[in-house]
Amino acid sequence: QVRLVESGGGLVQPGGSLRLSCGAPGIAFSFYNMGWYRQAPGKQRELVASITSGFSRNYADSVKGRFTIARDNAKNTVYLQMDSLKPEDTAVYYCKADRVGGIIYWGEGTLVTVSS
Repeated sequence: QVRLVESGGGLVQPGGSLRLSCGAPGIAFSFYNMGWYRQAPGKQRELVASITSGFSRNYADSVKGRFTIARDNAKNTVYLQMDSLKPEDTAVYYCKADRVGGIIYWGEGTLVTVSS
């Protein structure tokens, strides 16, 4: 059974940085589109950033210029570099992998808390 594994969450002060990682062992990683989503308390899950198998990137307006998504196909890993963090970035961040044919995998999430 495929399991995506997120890491890198934690507590950071406003203006600080974190880098999230998502490992995806056991899948043909280079064929998958990868995405980072987040869900804050009382809110719906939302797309933060995505990167296709062809390395096209997309960002939510709220994180443009602050977050960067990248992937390393040799390591089956996708990253989310988060800079200039704000309290409103506080959420559980989830990794998603999907490909043609409707195959979708999710991670269990990693908590990011931005607070002084």
